[in-house]
Amino acid sequence: MGEADLVIGAGVIGSRVAGILAERGHQVSVISRRGSGPTGVTHLAADAADAEAMARLAEGAAVIYNCVNPAYHRWPADWPPIAASVLGAAERSGTVLVTLSNLYGYGPAARSPGISAYDQEHPMTEATPLAAKGRKGQVRARVWQDALAAHQAGRVRIAEVRASDFVGPGAESALGERIVGRVREGKSVSVLGRADRPHTWSFTDDVARMLVVAGTDPRAWGRAWHVPSNEPFSQRRVIDDFARAAGVRVRVGTLPPVLLRGMGLVWPLMRELRETEYQFRDDFVMDSSAAQTTFGLKPTPWEEIVIATVRTASR
Repeated sequence: MGEADLVIGAGVIGSRVAGILAERGHQVSVISRRGSGPTGVTHLAADAADAEAMARLAEGAAVIYNCVNPAYHRWPADWPPIAASVLGAAERSGTVLVTLSNLYGYGPAARSPGISAYDQEHPMTEATPLAAKGRKGQVRARVWQDALAAHQAGRVRIAEVRASDFVGPGAESALGERIVGRVREGKSVSVLGRADRPHTWSFTDDVARMLVVAGTDPRAWGRAWHVPSNEPFSQRRVIDDFARAAGVRVRVGTLPPVLLRGMGLVWPLMRELRETEYQFRDDFVMDSSAAQTTFGLKPTPWEEIVIATVRTASR
């Protein structure tokens, strides 16, 4: 009988984590509000913010993988109770807790005029201070700080996996399925910020693999790790590569800031994107050498990512 693991969240990443674990012979239960999930694993319906339910479901589990993704505009309200519930469940059950996170907690870089500190000479590392001033970045930083404090107090074993913007089949991101679907059809696309700034992208399969490593290798516990990711490419370069793989040509434009603000008056998602405009306006480069060196991991080759993203229907 294999180890028993809990995966909270049945989205693209949670489903892939569950699949990897099942392929390794683990008993896997996927928890979501609707009780959905990939084939070959147990599906459970529960609210991740329900502390008693999480504590009960965590009994006997080896690892909890928190891959929850609340509605973007509800992060400040939804993340604190979810994080507290899952952390409490891990403490009570003695289960390792691995949380999927992102780069929001670092906040905008401190810059000299015209020079971004998140460029290729000064990328984000796991040691970059968590100095976010926006609501979403602050809540993600607090989730980590609370978990780390519990780990340092000896109450739980934890790790956090931080990814940059996702690319891959079915990804929800700035260059996710909304953009990829238009590229497949040869339609023009508009992107956030500036189309030609270098930006790190994390492949969904590489994110899932890093989460599994963080849950199964004790060397990962007690700190955060960046997902092994390829060299940064601009949004224009990524879209051009997608278009080439799809056998089409597309025009790449940008969304004017005034339009973004206007859309934000009636669309909560667009309103929330104002906090993270800097991620696409400036260089946004992440260093993932720590995970690559420590665990011998490499990102999936870029050409394979492009082909998988364009030629695989949304899943």
